[in-house]
Amino acid sequence: MGKVTGFLEIERHDRAYAPVAERVKNYNEFVVPLSDKDLRDQAARCMNCGIPYCHGTGSAHPGTPGCPVNNQIPDWNDLVYNDNWQEAARNLHSTNNFPEFTGRICPAPCEASCTLNIDDNPVTIKTIECAIVDRAFENGWVKPEVASIKTGQSVAIIGAGPAGLAAAQQLARAGHDVHVYEKLAKAGGLLRYGIPDFKMEKHLIDRRVAQMEGEGVTFHYNSPVGGTAPGAVDPAELLKQYDAVALTGGAEYPRDLAIPGRDLAGVHFAMDFLTQQNRRVSGEPLGDKPEILATGKRVVVIGGGDTGSDCIGTSIRQGATSVTQIEIMPAPPEKEDKGLTWPNWPMKMRTSSSQAEGAARDFAVNTVSFEGEGGKVTKLNCVRVDGAFKPIPGTEFVIEADLVLLAMGFVSPVKDGLLTQLGVTLDPRGNVKADLDRFTTSIDKVFAAGDMRRGQSLVVWAIRDGRLAAQAIDRFLMGSTTLPR
Repeated sequence: MGKVTGFLEIERHDRAYAPVAERVKNYNEFVVPLSDKDLRDQAARCMNCGIPYCHGTGSAHPGTPGCPVNNQIPDWNDLVYNDNWQEAARNLHSTNNFPEFTGRICPAPCEASCTLNIDDNPVTIKTIECAIVDRAFENGWVKPEVASIKTGQSVAIIGAGPAGLAAAQQLARAGHDVHVYEKLAKAGGLLRYGIPDFKMEKHLIDRRVAQMEGEGVTFHYNSPVGGTAPGAVDPAELLKQYDAVALTGGAEYPRDLAIPGRDLAGVHFAMDFLTQQNRRVSGEPLGDKPEILATGKRVVVIGGGDTGSDCIGTSIRQGATSVTQIEIMPAPPEKEDKGLTWPNWPMKMRTSSSQAEGAARDFAVNTVSFEGEGGKVTKLNCVRVDGAFKPIPGTEFVIEADLVLLAMGFVSPVKDGLLTQLGVTLDPRGNVKADLDRFTTSIDKVFAAGDMRRGQSLVVWAIRDGRLAAQAIDRFLMGSTTLPR
């Protein structure tokens, strides 16, 4: 390493946010990058530890330490320290197709598993990753990587989310003719339609799509596969037309709250709310669905995860009079026990940038029913629960609300349409059942990757799944593969 004592001499210093009063006026990204000197200093803190857990263990299961795509973090930290940014970009892209996405929205399990995190002082890995890829684009180092030899084999990718995009790019670079079918108007999946622009602006997706088109990937938009919607593509026809088919859709079936009053106006799934706002920002029409807006309303978000935080930030920008977030889980500890948790991802209290913008948070709360007037929701009847989620007598209370957003996660892919018509076997959780090594499904030459296979997960896990599925498909088509994992 270039600075073996850097971690002893330099304190952790991370990116800042624009002031709340300024950033809530628009939907632009508000992270303030570090200076070149600060980036070099932070990279110098990487300590050349004997077992760099930040790399990831190579396990295919979430919850394991480090980076799911096995980024070679100490290597590109050293390259940044030595001011070799172009080689750092090459190294970073060797394991991650889209570091500009993960450098903005990944929760950074790599930093949790950093050896310096034993002392709550990890290397600013995510910040350095983002700086590397942004500099690579600024300097024109990111160009289409066109395969020198075409294989004559064709692959259909169904779903243009991060798993489908990663698989498509890898397979195109292997020389296959890749066609991506996307039911919506643009590529990106949850990246485009779920994650707010203030966390990740969509021109970042557009420039990657342009690179992939330069590599020979063909995108078919407004082309749902299966079902009876206008422009729907028959999955049986794709099986005839292509040598392999990859199912890379999302886990889009949301977890509902089946309680009295659920049918009142003003109670919505979080993704319906977030998708509308992303379309407003991009100028994409909303269609014939009624608008869901938080303007002038008392908003309650049910669910404490990232989607719930996205609802908070969006509601505040729309001009909500108040935002309250509740979840049924107990409040996590303020600090983890490092001896028990490191290098694994710890359960501890975290405050997102959106939560810090002015939301009230409450834990161990169960919503018993919704009540309303004139068919519109006006309040939630709640009760506090114990560690077994059982109601605690005498703790009943009411939260007034004009808009309730259900952000409790997703249970599985949507079955109607594609999966039903294909007749593909599902696992006990309702996901597409696929071999963990070969990504094969119950139907010949049909593969599955991403949330459709593994269930709701992180973008970085979707990228890993897409890369591994591309490896498996290439091996299936050619007998062997040189694609990296």
